[in-house]
Amino acid sequence: MSSRDHSCADLTVEEVNAGLDEKVDLAASAESNGEWEPLIVGFCCNWCSYAGADLAGINRFNYPANVRIIRVLCSGRVNPMFVVRALQRGADGVLVAGCHPGDCHYSTGNYYTRRRFHIVKRQLEYIGLEPERLQLHWISAAEGRKFADVVTDMTEQIIALGPNRRLRGSVL
Repeated sequence: MSSRDHSCADLTVEEVNAGLDEKVDLAASAESNGEWEPLIVGFCCNWCSYAGADLAGINRFNYPANVRIIRVLCSGRVNPMFVVRALQRGADGVLVAGCHPGDCHYSTGNYYTRRRFHIVKRQLEYIGLEPERLQLHWISAAEGRKFADVVTDMTEQIIALGPNRRLRGSVL
Protein backbone atom coordinates (compact mmCIF):
# COMPACT_ATOMS: atom_id res chain seq x y z
CA MET A 1 0.00 0.00 0.00
CA SER A 2 1.47 3.35 -0.98
CA SER A 3 1.33 6.42 1.24
CA ARG A 4 -1.16 7.99 -1.17
CA ASP A 5 -3.67 5.16 -0.61
CA HIS A 6 -4.16 6.14 3.01
CA SER A 7 -3.17 9.80 2.96
CA CYS A 8 -6.68 11.11 3.63
CA ALA A 9 -10.17 9.72 3.96
CA ASP A 10 -12.56 9.49 1.02
CA LEU A 11 -15.88 11.22 0.70
CA THR A 12 -18.29 9.36 -1.50
CA VAL A 13 -19.97 11.09 -4.40
CA GLU A 14 -23.35 10.28 -2.86
CA GLU A 15 -22.42 12.03 0.41
CA VAL A 16 -21.30 15.17 -1.40
CA ASN A 17 -24.34 15.17 -3.69
CA ALA A 18 -26.63 14.87 -0.67
CA GLY A 19 -24.81 17.76 0.99
CA LEU A 20 -25.00 19.84 -2.17
CA ASP A 21 -28.72 19.14 -2.60
CA GLU A 22 -29.38 20.22 0.96
CA LYS A 23 -27.26 23.37 0.81
CA VAL A 24 -27.90 24.55 -2.75
CA ASP A 25 -31.68 24.09 -2.71
CA LEU A 26 -31.87 26.75 0.02
CA ALA A 27 -30.75 29.40 -2.46
CA ALA A 28 -32.90 28.24 -5.37
CA SER A 29 -36.12 29.44 -3.72
CA ALA A 30 -34.68 32.93 -3.10
CA GLU A 31 -33.67 33.38 -6.76
CA SER A 32 -37.08 32.22 -7.97
CA ASN A 33 -38.58 35.17 -6.07
CA GLY A 34 -36.44 37.56 -8.11
CA GLU A 35 -34.03 38.32 -5.26
CA TRP A 36 -30.61 37.10 -6.32
CA GLU A 37 -28.01 36.52 -3.66
CA PRO A 38 -24.84 34.68 -4.60
CA LEU A 39 -24.39 31.16 -3.28
CA ILE A 40 -20.88 29.95 -2.56
CA VAL A 41 -20.22 26.31 -1.74
CA GLY A 42 -17.13 25.97 0.43
CA PHE A 43 -15.23 22.71 0.73
CA CYS A 44 -13.29 23.19 3.97
CA CYS A 45 -10.60 20.96 5.41
CA ASN A 46 -11.68 19.54 8.77
CA TRP A 47 -8.38 20.21 10.51
CA CYS A 48 -7.68 23.82 9.53
CA SER A 49 -10.17 25.70 7.35
CA TYR A 50 -13.30 24.36 9.02
CA ALA A 51 -11.78 25.25 12.39
CA GLY A 52 -10.94 28.70 10.98
CA ALA A 53 -14.58 29.14 9.96
CA ASP A 54 -15.63 28.04 13.43
CA LEU A 55 -13.23 30.55 14.98
CA ALA A 56 -14.69 33.32 12.78
CA GLY A 57 -18.12 32.46 14.17
CA ILE A 58 -16.94 32.19 17.78
CA ASN A 59 -15.24 35.60 17.52
CA ARG A 60 -18.36 37.01 15.83
CA PHE A 61 -16.47 38.33 12.82
CA ASN A 62 -18.91 39.78 10.33
CA TYR A 63 -18.98 38.17 6.91
CA PRO A 64 -21.74 37.45 4.38
CA ALA A 65 -23.89 34.40 4.99
CA ASN A 66 -23.56 33.38 1.35
CA VAL A 67 -21.23 30.44 1.92
CA ARG A 68 -22.51 26.91 2.54
CA ILE A 69 -19.73 24.82 4.03
CA ILE A 70 -19.18 21.16 3.32
CA ARG A 71 -16.60 19.73 5.68
CA VAL A 72 -14.09 17.37 4.10
CA LEU A 73 -11.35 15.58 5.99
CA CYS A 74 -8.72 16.98 3.64
CA SER A 75 -8.75 19.44 0.76
CA GLY A 76 -6.88 16.75 -1.18
CA ARG A 77 -10.06 14.69 -1.27
CA VAL A 78 -12.10 17.34 -3.11
CA ASN A 79 -12.82 15.56 -6.35
CA PRO A 80 -12.98 17.93 -9.35
CA MET A 81 -16.46 16.55 -10.06
CA PHE A 82 -17.59 17.96 -6.69
CA VAL A 83 -16.74 21.43 -8.01
CA VAL A 84 -18.53 20.86 -11.30
CA ARG A 85 -21.50 19.32 -9.50
CA ALA A 86 -21.82 22.32 -7.18
CA LEU A 87 -21.84 24.70 -10.15
CA GLN A 88 -24.38 22.54 -12.00
CA ARG A 89 -26.68 22.45 -8.99
CA GLY A 90 -26.84 26.22 -8.69
CA ALA A 91 -23.75 27.47 -6.86
CA ASP A 92 -22.44 30.78 -8.14
CA GLY A 93 -18.95 30.11 -6.81
CA VAL A 94 -16.89 27.38 -5.19
CA LEU A 95 -14.32 27.89 -2.46
CA VAL A 96 -11.81 25.16 -1.70
CA ALA A 97 -9.99 25.86 1.57
CA GLY A 98 -7.30 23.77 3.14
CA CYS A 99 -4.27 23.75 5.40
CA HIS A 100 -1.24 25.80 4.48
CA PRO A 101 1.26 23.88 2.32
CA GLY A 102 3.51 21.88 4.60
CA ASP A 103 0.96 21.83 7.44
CA CYS A 104 -1.45 19.22 6.06
CA HIS A 105 -2.69 16.74 8.65
CA TYR A 106 -2.27 14.05 5.99
CA SER A 107 1.20 15.27 4.90
CA THR A 108 0.63 15.89 1.18
CA GLY A 109 -3.10 16.39 0.63
CA ASN A 110 -2.88 20.11 -0.05
CA TYR A 111 -0.13 19.58 -2.62
CA TYR A 112 -2.54 17.37 -4.59
CA THR A 113 -5.20 20.06 -4.15
CA ARG A 114 -2.95 22.77 -5.55
CA ARG A 115 -2.09 20.74 -8.66
CA ARG A 116 -5.67 19.63 -9.24
CA PHE A 117 -7.03 23.14 -8.67
CA HIS A 118 -5.02 24.69 -11.50
CA ILE A 119 -6.14 22.00 -13.94
CA VAL A 120 -9.82 22.30 -12.99
CA LYS A 121 -9.70 26.08 -13.16
CA ARG A 122 -8.26 25.96 -16.69
CA GLN A 123 -10.92 23.46 -17.76
CA LEU A 124 -13.70 25.66 -16.40
CA GLU A 125 -12.22 28.67 -18.22
CA TYR A 126 -12.13 26.60 -21.42
CA ILE A 127 -15.88 26.00 -21.25
CA GLY A 128 -16.51 29.71 -20.69
CA LEU A 129 -16.81 30.04 -16.92
CA GLU A 130 -15.17 33.01 -15.21
CA PRO A 131 -12.06 31.92 -13.27
CA GLU A 132 -13.07 33.98 -10.21
CA ARG A 133 -15.93 31.55 -9.56
CA LEU A 134 -13.46 28.92 -8.32
CA GLN A 135 -11.01 29.92 -5.61
CA LEU A 136 -8.44 28.12 -3.50
CA HIS A 137 -7.25 29.51 -0.16
CA TRP A 138 -5.04 28.21 2.62
CA ILE A 139 -6.64 29.02 5.97
CA SER A 140 -5.35 27.66 9.28
CA ALA A 141 -7.40 26.97 12.39
CA ALA A 142 -6.08 30.20 13.95
CA GLU A 143 -7.11 32.40 11.02
CA GLY A 144 -10.75 33.18 11.68
CA ARG A 145 -10.30 36.75 10.47
CA LYS A 146 -8.76 35.49 7.21
CA PHE A 147 -11.73 33.15 6.66
CA ALA A 148 -14.14 36.07 7.10
CA ASP A 149 -12.08 38.24 4.73
CA VAL A 150 -11.89 35.50 2.07
CA VAL A 151 -15.66 34.92 2.15
CA THR A 152 -16.34 38.67 2.02
CA ASP A 153 -13.97 39.21 -0.93
CA MET A 154 -15.27 36.20 -2.82
CA THR A 155 -18.89 37.26 -2.30
CA GLU A 156 -18.11 40.73 -3.66
CA GLN A 157 -16.41 39.20 -6.71
CA ILE A 158 -19.36 36.88 -7.37
CA ILE A 159 -21.84 39.76 -7.04
CA ALA A 160 -19.84 41.66 -9.67
CA LEU A 161 -19.95 38.62 -11.98
CA GLY A 162 -23.67 37.98 -11.52
CA PRO A 163 -25.47 34.63 -11.32
CA ASN A 164 -23.92 31.46 -12.69
CA ARG A 165 -26.06 30.64 -15.67
CA ARG A 166 -23.37 28.86 -17.66
CA LEU A 167 -23.33 25.52 -15.86
CA ARG A 168 -26.57 25.62 -13.88
CA GLY A 169 -28.59 22.58 -14.75
CA SER A 170 -26.22 21.46 -17.50
CA VAL A 171 -24.83 17.99 -18.03
CA LEU A 172 -21.16 17.73 -18.90
